[in-house]
Amino acid sequence: MKEEGVKPDITTYNHILEACALAMLDQEARAVFADMLAMGVQPNRQTFHNIMKSIAVVDQEELHDTLRTMEEWSIQPNEFTYEIIITRLAEIGRLEQCLQYLAKLPRAGLSPTLKTASAIITTAANMGHARLALELAQAFEDSSVRRLDGDVWVDILVSCAEALYANGVTVAWRKVVHDLRFLPDEGCCLQVLHTAARHGLSTLALDVLEVLKSIKIVWCEHHIAPVIESMCRHAEIKEAMIMLDYMRKNDIVPTLETAQPIFEIISKDADAVDNAWGQLEILREEGHNVDVVALNVVIQASVALQDLQRAVGTYKASANLGVKPNVDTYNLLLRGCIDARHRELGDRLLSDMKDAGIKPDVTTYERMIRLCLTQSTYEDAFFYLEEMKTLGMVPPLTVYEALIRKLVSVGDVRHKLALEELKECGYDVSPRLKSFIESGGAHDNRAALGKVEPVLL
Repeated sequence: MKEEGVKPDITTYNHILEACALAMLDQEARAVFADMLAMGVQPNRQTFHNIMKSIAVVDQEELHDTLRTMEEWSIQPNEFTYEIIITRLAEIGRLEQCLQYLAKLPRAGLSPTLKTASAIITTAANMGHARLALELAQAFEDSSVRRLDGDVWVDILVSCAEALYANGVTVAWRKVVHDLRFLPDEGCCLQVLHTAARHGLSTLALDVLEVLKSIKIVWCEHHIAPVIESMCRHAEIKEAMIMLDYMRKNDIVPTLETAQPIFEIISKDADAVDNAWGQLEILREEGHNVDVVALNVVIQASVALQDLQRAVGTYKASANLGVKPNVDTYNLLLRGCIDARHRELGDRLLSDMKDAGIKPDVTTYERMIRLCLTQSTYEDAFFYLEEMKTLGMVPPLTVYEALIRKLVSVGDVRHKLALEELKECGYDVSPRLKSFIESGGAHDNRAALGKVEPVLL
C-alpha cells in the first residue's frame, strides 16, 4: 500500500489491529501502533480497544499500561473500555478488581454494558458469592432497560441454592422458572429442594416437583423427602403425612427415614403425639388414605417417649384408620417392649405378626433376642438365634454383643461359644467388649439392652 503511494489512515490501522486482536498478537499490535504514530496517524478509542484485546489475559500490567497511554492521548475510557478490562479480569477470577472498575463507571457518568454486568455477576456466582451476585443482578436490571440472559440467572440460582440462601433462591427461582420460562436441570432442582427443606419453603418445594415432572425426571424418595422436611419446618404435620401417601401412589416407597422430620416434631412430648394421631383421624375423615409409615412414625414417637401403652393403643387402633401394620410396626413395638422389659407383650406381638402373615426380618429376631435377654430366664434367646440362622439370616454384631454381655454378667460360660460365633461371622471384638469379658463384667457394666440402639429402624 505504501509502495503504491497510498497513505494508510486510521481505519486501515484499526482493521489491522483488529486482526491482531483476534489472533492475540500483542507484539505485532504494538508494532502496528508504532508504525501508525510514525505515519502521523492519531489513534482513537477503537485503536486502544483493539490493542487491549490483543494482550494475553494474564498480562494485566500491559493492559494497564495501554490504559495509561490512552489517557495520555486525552482519550477517556467509555463503557466498552471498561467492558474489555472487566471481562478480562472476570475471566481470571479477579472479582475484587472487577468491582473496583465497576465502581468507576457511575463516577464517569457511564453505565455497565450487558456483557460487563453478566461477566461480573457470573464470576461472583461461580466463586460462591451468592448474595453479591443477586444484588448486582437486581441493581443492573433496576437501573437499565436491558435484561440479563437466562443463563446468568441460572448461575445465580445455583449459587444461592448451594449456599442455602433462602431469599436468593426464592427470587432467582421465580425469575428463572416463572419469568424467563427456563427449566433448570435435576441437579439444580435438588439444590433448591435442599434449601427449601432447610428453611421451610414448602410452596417452593412443591413447585420444584412440578419442574422435575416437566423435564421428565422420575420422582424418587430423595425428591420427596425435602418436601416433607420443608412442611415440618412449619409444623404442617397433616400435609407431610399426605405426602407419604402421595409417594406411595407414585410408586415411591416411603420409609421411617423419609418421615424422620415428622418424628422429630411429634416426639417432643405426649401432647405432640396425640396431636399427630388427631391429624391421622382427620385425614381418614376427609377421605384420604393413611399410609402405614404415618402410623409407624406415631408409634415410633411413643416408643421414644417410653410410652409403651400409647404405642400399643395406636397399633390396636390402626384398623380404624384403614391401615394394615407392617413389619416395621411390630419392630418398633418390640423396641418398646425391650425398654419396658415386657416379654409377655413381645410374645403376643410376635404371635399377632405371624397371624397377620407378616414375615419376621433380621430386626424382628434381633429385638426378640434382646427382649429375652432382659429377663432372668433367657434361654429363648438361643432359640431365636438358632431359628434366625436356620432361615439363612446372619445375626448382626449387636445380637452377639448383647448375648455375650448377658452371659458374662451372670457367669454363664456359654459366652465363649457366642464369642467364637461372633468371630466366625467375620466380626471383630471391640476393645470395650473385650475389656468387659476380661473383667468378668466389672468394666463397662451397662445394660446392653436398648441403651445404644436408636429408635430408628
